[in-house]
Amino acid sequence: MKIGIISDTHDNLVKIREAVKIFNEHEVDFVFHAGDFIAPFSLDPFQKLRCDWAGVFGNNDGEKEGLSKRSGGRIKPPPLLWEAQEKKIAVTHQFISVDAQIIIFGHTHHPRIEKVDGKLLINPGEACGWLTEKSSLVILDLESLDAELVYF
Repeated sequence: MKIGIISDTHDNLVKIREAVKIFNEHEVDFVFHAGDFIAPFSLDPFQKLRCDWAGVFGNNDGEKEGLSKRSGGRIKPPPLLWEAQEKKIAVTHQFISVDAQIIIFGHTHHPRIEKVDGKLLINPGEACGWLTEKSSLVILDLESLDAELVYF
């Protein structure tokens, strides 16, 4: 199973569309967004994903009701807990230690893929590219736990 991971899209529709294209090209089975969508209109490109997706609110997501409604309830307060292939996954915006084998987070705008105390920590960096001028996402193979950082 392949998981697409994205965070901190911050209304950048061009980069969101590019990310959706990359996820579709990699034939991911599911996508997680670790927060900071910003406005509900920025969710529209996710309709072109060829898989389902879910996400959490970030600290800049002020229009929570609008985001929740426009996403069909896919965006929730963190942490979002999910289980697949006997692996527990937690999705949050700011890093918190959670009882899970894989912790996905964003907020810092800097990518990080690291194993710490038996947990795989994944921050895909910022998709928007506003702060670092580098847009990135992660493709995770859930079986092997190989995480590929993709710049776009």
